Formats: sequence, C-alpha cells, structure tokens
Amino acid sequence: MIIDVAINQIILDNGKSVTDPVGSFSSSFTVVAEVLLAEKEYVRKLTNIFRKAGIEIDGIIPVTLAERNLVLDKNELYDNVMLLDVGAENTDIGVFEGDTFQYTNTIPLGGDNITHDIALVLSISEEEAEKLKRQYGLALKSFIDNDNEITLNTCKDEEKNKIIKSSELIEIMEARIEEMFSLINKDITSQGFKSKINNVILTGQGITNINKSDVAGKIALNIPVKISTGRAVSTVKPEFRTSYALIRYIALRPFTKSVSSKIDTNSKESFWKTAVTRIKEFFYS
Repeated sequence: MIIDVAINQIILDNGKSVTDPVGSFSSSFTVVAEVLLAEKEYVRKLTNIFRKAGIEIDGIIPVTLAERNLVLDKNELYDNVMLLDVGAENTDIGVFEGDTFQYTNTIPLGGDNITHDIALVLSISEEEAEKLKRQYGLALKSFIDNDNEITLNTCKDEEKNKIIKSSELIEIMEARIEEMFSLINKDITSQGFKSKINNVILTGQGITNINKSDVAGKIALNIPVKISTGRAVSTVKPEFRTSYALIRYIALRPFTKSVSSKIDTNSKESFWKTAVTRIKEFFYS
C-alpha cells in the first residue's frame, strides 16, 4: 500500500523546475517522484498496536528519508550516497542521488541480533552479552591488539565463571555484521543501485559503537564507508535522533497534509488511481 510520495522534481510546461508549483502559471506540470510502499498487513498491525494505546497513526515515513538532512554532512548531501541506519532489530537503507531519493528498504537485522548471538553461542544471559558487546565491540578479528581473557559470569554451562579469549567473542560479532552487510549488498545489487553509490554513511546505535564497523562495511560492499558526522550526531542524543528527524521532516514539509494520512482508503481502487489521488491531495490540501 502507498505510504508516501517523495517528490524529487516538479517541472512546469515551460521546462522550469520548481519545488512548489502552487502559485505558478502552467497548463500542466510533471512530477518526478518515488511512490513509497509498505506491506499492508504490517501497516495494519502497526495501526492496531497504536489504536490500543489510544493513538491514531496519521502517516508513515521511511527513517532514512527523514534522517538525510541530519546525519549527512554538507558534501554528502550532494553526493550519491547510501544511508544505513542500524537499529536494534532492523537496518534501514536509503539511497540518494544528490537530493533525489532513489530507494529504500529494510533488512531485518540489527544490534540486538549480535547480542542474541553472543548470548546463545557463549550460553550467557542477554544482559551480560550486551555488556560484553559494548565493552569489546569490534567488527573484525584481524584488528585485535591483545587477545585478552574474559571471565563469563552468567555462563549456563556446567563450568561456572568460564574463561574465553576476546577473539572468540569478536568472531561472533564479525559473523553477524558480515551477514548484515552481505544482505545489504545483495539487495542494492539486485535493485541496480550499487554501481551508482559513491559513499556509504553508517548511523544508528546498533552498530556505530562497534569499532571498525565502517571497515567491515567497506570490505563487504566494496564502497567507501564512514560513520556519520552530520550535525545531528553532536547535537541530538542517539536515543532521540530518529524521533527528532521525523518531527523535523514533517515540520519542514511545504504541504500541510500527510500523503499517507488515509491509511484505510478503499482497497479496491487501482494502484495508479490511488497514487494519482494521493499526489493531488498532496498539492491541494
């Protein structure tokens, strides 16, 4: 189902490109846009969850689209980049060609998967696994300086206070991070975007606190990767960054109505009829 229409360019009949056609004289205009879709069943489940809490969802916005102006620096805003926001359970992909939004998708892997792997392989509690991930976070075993011994305090094996090498812990993290980047690589390659991407920007608490995650990404994707240095990184706390980006994105939109604010429209309408209707609402609301 349609959740939003990301307007990339509006061209009047005289060939002039404008950001807002309202007030311009033109017998017609062309809209170059990305029609954003989401699984209908997922949207319904999400809507029901919030309804039970007494909240109505007015619209759904891809995280990377909202975060672009906050996590990219000035040079990256005009480059062909892929923004990767690695959260607890998902990794959001956003591909931009300059200021044009090209593609978005979500990979169901995040920082919590790394924690679960550590807990499962080492037979320890999730709490200790998370603590070890933060303390020894390293994406590549080849960058280990000292292969220290680690005492496991919550080991469920018969041997209490089991001792392992830090390399064993890092090997677990490396495997999951490699898989995550491999899935991203497969996705952007199959969609035909990989050759167009000049740089990859990493953000999100799920991976940015793991050292050398950018190097691991560069090896897997064969594209330059860096941790985000945009202004939101230093001005907004990590736990509030996504919420801040979404609110700011909505507030700065030149149109008052959200394109996806009619989630329960007639499902029998054809896809393109629905898309055209939503675009009209976008401009005339």
